[in-house]
Parts: sequence; structure tokens; C-alpha cells
Amino acid sequence: MAENQVKKSRRDNVRERLSTRYPDRDFTEEEAMFGQIDDDYADYDKRLGEYQERENVLNEGLAKDPRAANFFVRIMKGENPWSTLVEMVGIDGITELINDPAKQEELAEANKAYVDRLAREKSIDDEYNANFAESLNTIEQVKNEQGLTDETIDAAMEWLTGILDDAVRGKYSRETIDMALKALHRDADIENARKEGEIAGRNEKIDEQFRRPRQGDGMPAMGAASVNVPTTRRKGFFDDLPRRKF
Repeated sequence: MAENQVKKSRRDNVRERLSTRYPDRDFTEEEAMFGQIDDDYADYDKRLGEYQERENVLNEGLAKDPRAANFFVRIMKGENPWSTLVEMVGIDGITELINDPAKQEELAEANKAYVDRLAREKSIDDEYNANFAESLNTIEQVKNEQGLTDETIDAAMEWLTGILDDAVRGKYSRETIDMALKALHRDADIENARKEGEIAGRNEKIDEQFRRPRQGDGMPAMGAASVNVPTTRRKGFFDDLPRRKF
């Protein structure tokens, strides 16, 4: 007799898909599950809007000149863009375009933008290389000071890189926001804990002083289980008289 297979509900299927996509999150509670669905929809809508905007710009550009669409399709198929351009307009056509007096100012501005972009890229590359070398030293110091393994520090840097990658794409998850808030409040929390510890210590000293019996008052401590009786008896009047001998 074949075992009856339990068909999963669509709710269970969604929860399973989310758990597979976000293995570090718990979707047992529906609030967490629907919250993640809402975040995913927002991210999807944002990306879809960006894709549509780029597609509209591309379509408008290609519609201005049929040759541009032909050129784009050919290079997307893997053809060399320069040889394709020469085949489409010829060397003379490229030369005429460069030497056209009406295009000189436009071409000069385009060339200046090209040179400026190269300069910025080189400057950014130099700054990146210098900063990255310093960052490697900092990472090594943290690793040695805290006794971390290579796997642990690598995992931490991969996690940080993932946050930066999401930020570049405009994506900020609830976990990232919560972690940022905790980091901002960390110093304040430590200071509050220190002050609470000092207050607790002072209160404990005050309580100890009230519980401790005062010396020299001749009165037993309140709540004491027993009273220490002096072992030496005070001399009386008859003790000072001379004793008779019989």
C-alpha cells in the first residue's frame, strides 16, 4: 500500500523558498515571513523600474538612427565594434566625421570627457591600491589581537563586502539597519551599564553600613541571634573590703 503523500500548502511552499534563499533567518512567525516578502517585492519593483528606464533610453537612442540599431545588434553577436563600424561607414566616413568643422567642438568636448575619465579612473585606482594595502594591515592586526582564524576573518570581510554591494545597489535589509543602530548605540549602552554598576556598588555599601553593628554603643545588633556576654565581672562594693580569716 503506497504511503499517502501530504501536499504542502502554498504558505508552506513560500516559507520553504524563503528559508532556502535566506538560510540565516527564521520564518516561523508570519510577521517575519510577510516582512521579507514585502522587502523582496520592494526590491523587485525598484530593479524593474531601473531596467525599464534603461530600456526606454536605449530604444529612443536606437530609433534615432537605424544604423545604430544594426551596429548594436552586430556587436552584441560578438563582432569587433571597430571593424563593424568601418564596414558600415568606411574609413573615409570616419575621417570625414573627424574632420567635419561642424563637429569639431562636439568631438573636442567628447575627447576631453574621455581624458578626464581616464584621469579620474587612474586617481581612483591609485587611491584604492593605497587604501587597500593599509586595510590589509588593519585586518591582520585585528586578527592577531583577537586571536581569530583565517576562516573567521575571511567570513567577516565577505559579510562586510556583501553589505557594501547591497548599498551600491540601494538595498538595505532589516538586519543591516538593526545592526547599524546597535553599533551607533553601543557606546551609550556601555556608558549606561557602567553608571548602573557604580550606582549598584554605592547602594550595596550603604546597605552594608546599615546592617553592620556600631562599635561601643553597648547595645546588641538588631536581629542578632545571640548576644555576647562579657567574661569579666565588674568589681562590686564587697570585693574591696578585707576578707576575714577563720
